[in-house]
Amino acid sequence: MTQDGKALEVPPRRRRKDDRPGEIIEAALALFVVNGFAATKLSDVAQRAGVVKGTLYRYFDTKESLFRAVVQHLQVENLEVVRQAGLQETGPFAQVLTTMLARIAQTVSESKIPAIVRMVLAESRSFPDLSSIWHDEIVAPMLGAMTSMIASAQARGELGPGDPRLHAMSIMGPMLMGILYQEVFRSSTNDWLDLESLARQHTATILKGMKSDL
Repeated sequence: MTQDGKALEVPPRRRRKDDRPGEIIEAALALFVVNGFAATKLSDVAQRAGVVKGTLYRYFDTKESLFRAVVQHLQVENLEVVRQAGLQETGPFAQVLTTMLARIAQTVSESKIPAIVRMVLAESRSFPDLSSIWHDEIVAPMLGAMTSMIASAQARGELGPGDPRLHAMSIMGPMLMGILYQEVFRSSTNDWLDLESLARQHTATILKGMKSDL
């Protein structure tokens, strides 16, 4: 703050340096979506981000570490709000599930997550770290949040018995299938599948089967 009350402006060079990791991550995400993991070179990522390769290595020493940063970025930007909403919501399970699946459908539809899921499935046999990173950063937290929601609802008597984790898999499975179907067949299906409609219908179906008889 200056003496006349005005905020000091951050020097452009410092601001540019602070932005570099994010710019590199965005460049990598764009190239992974278009080229896949194997065909994406770190030199291409550096060029797209407008930095020299040495600068990229200052932040990410391998392509796998860069991919982890990309996945963490997707998680924070797209799914963390959804996960936290599921963990913190205290209303009836039917209400929480309806909101959570609707948010997942909306968020995923507007993100690059489907393209990255497709890449992971296609290339994880050659690059096992891809599936491990995706599981640790995306699948485990979301599945854990859903499992916790179900276990709490069972304890309150809202839902019938059953392994909460398996219930969570049953809930998330069709949504994942819808995401992949839309990503793989979008150009040849006339775009008939709407993820938000799937979320609404799927929610209604699973609640009928999971409700407690008490």
